Amino acid sequence: MAQRYVRVQAADGQIHYGLLQLGREVQVLDAPPWLNGHLTDLELAAETYSLLAPCAPSKVVAVGKNYADHAAEMGTPVPDEPLLFMKPSTAVIATDGIILYPSQSRRVDYEGELALVIGERCVDCTPEQAQGKIWGYTIANDVTARDLQRKDGQWTRAKGFDTFCPLGPWIVRDVSPGARLQTFVNDASKPVQSAFIDQMVFPPDVLVSYISQAITLLPGDVVLTGTPEGVGALQVGDRVRVEIEGIGYLDNTVALRSPEPLLDSQLQAEDL
Repeated sequence: MAQRYVRVQAADGQIHYGLLQLGREVQVLDAPPWLNGHLTDLELAAETYSLLAPCAPSKVVAVGKNYADHAAEMGTPVPDEPLLFMKPSTAVIATDGIILYPSQSRRVDYEGELALVIGERCVDCTPEQAQGKIWGYTIANDVTARDLQRKDGQWTRAKGFDTFCPLGPWIVRDVSPGARLQTFVNDASKPVQSAFIDQMVFPPDVLVSYISQAITLLPGDVVLTGTPEGVGALQVGDRVRVEIEGIGYLDNTVALRSPEPLLDSQLQAEDL
């Protein structure tokens, strides 16, 4: 099994990066692994920590319509160049966190995606250089208020609500280009999305290079690589799972956004 790098909150409130062991213990690192974090003597026993999103990005840069079949189902052509948008860091939540359905929307969609974690500062990189800047891979759900996306004519609000970027459960260093991505809603036996990640129009190195021509990517930043066909609506009470072979699965439930802010512990999104 590939090494799984996690970010956790211990019972004393301290946040750590670490390596997840087979027994669910976490061997703590003294810094984020992409910043040359080294293993320490501290080990957290299973059930003594909360699993957080695996990194705390300064920004999440995302790519739209990067699978031809998804572009077709949206009634649009495949872009000639990567179509970029951003999600705020405040949208990030962990696996098992709650996606909050906003009152402003009547149509909130799931979008399962492969996410890239940047390990080094990346600016004006070639694709060859960009590949070396990708430290690892995790799973994302690019939750989208579809009706607001169409209404606004741009995507900031529709993509940027709090809790609209589930991320996790951990980071692995490598993933097979032929890995399958699947999304499930409530029924774990019937995928609503299923594709191989090598079906992307623009592969990860090209995406990171293209982004770096405009936006400096920093260590710990996240790039979402686009979703395949099969996007669909979520309802309050749904459980949505995104799986990628070689990584694991990202599992979240949907609840109505409360008039009063929920506690951080309820969102499992501390220290975003």
